[in-house]
Amino acid sequence: MLITELRAKGLISPPKWLDDNIVYLTIFGSIAYGAADTTKISDFDVYGICIPNKSEVFPHLKGDIVGFGRNPQRFEQWQQHHIFDPDALGGKGREYDFSVYNIVKFFNLLMENNPSCIDTLFTPYECILHITKVGNLIRDNRRLFLHKGCWPKFKGYSYSMLHKMNSKTPQVGSKRANLREEFGFDTKYAMHLVRLLGEAEMILAEGDLDLRRNSEQLKAIRRGEVSSDDIIKWAQDKEKQLENLYVDSKLPWGPDEGAIKKLLLECLELHYGSLSADCIVMPDKYEVVLRKIKEEIEKSGL
Repeated sequence: MLITELRAKGLISPPKWLDDNIVYLTIFGSIAYGAADTTKISDFDVYGICIPNKSEVFPHLKGDIVGFGRNPQRFEQWQQHHIFDPDALGGKGREYDFSVYNIVKFFNLLMENNPSCIDTLFTPYECILHITKVGNLIRDNRRLFLHKGCWPKFKGYSYSMLHKMNSKTPQVGSKRANLREEFGFDTKYAMHLVRLLGEAEMILAEGDLDLRRNSEQLKAIRRGEVSSDDIIKWAQDKEKQLENLYVDSKLPWGPDEGAIKKLLLECLELHYGSLSADCIVMPDKYEVVLRKIKEEIEKSGL
């Protein structure tokens, strides 16, 4: 695995247990979108999911009471950026950015329809660097996480891209500064603005996502072949369309938390073995029904 190779070279320093507990690792970013600059060696953005020690997920197993005292910090993610491997590509070298998440945090981000996490599950299969049975289970159920909440989430990120696209103060000498100097605006942020709105449209209309469907449009924007004014006009028109699509979409208004929790438990059991003995007690069907009745009564104020 890539992480193991780079660790052996002393280039990265993830937790010692990480390598054997990664369930999904994929190339992300422009390569996954089919919008990489083919004239240059593209950086590798790598996203992944891991399952830490059982006591990290169920802290009571090591005597911790959540909310009481000074609980030790729990593992949420490992990130390391701008890792350059001079030996990659036959000595040409390559730069890597890594983000590997605790499965519990990742599922929460997916439920919120965080764009980066959603995209991670829809990368083309050839972008996958490592996948286990758990990873396949998550990927096979990726549409379970999609809901109408994607629109406000993706819209917020697209506004951020619009702001950065026209930012007047990029870091001097950075790639961003060079783009602004060449084209008058940051074409890479412009590409991501259009990408996010296009993805939101696919999710709302189809309940699915094809990251490479609009790759030719994205590459043209990145090359500076579309003006800033045209991109802004396109985005304004698309936003109006998406507001209507948001209302008409057949997707649920929010996440099915019960179904997602069930999937999470299936993943954990597949990785750890049975959870019933010491980690979690699953209520029987009658208890579930009684809880729902109680919740409805409390909501009604009776």
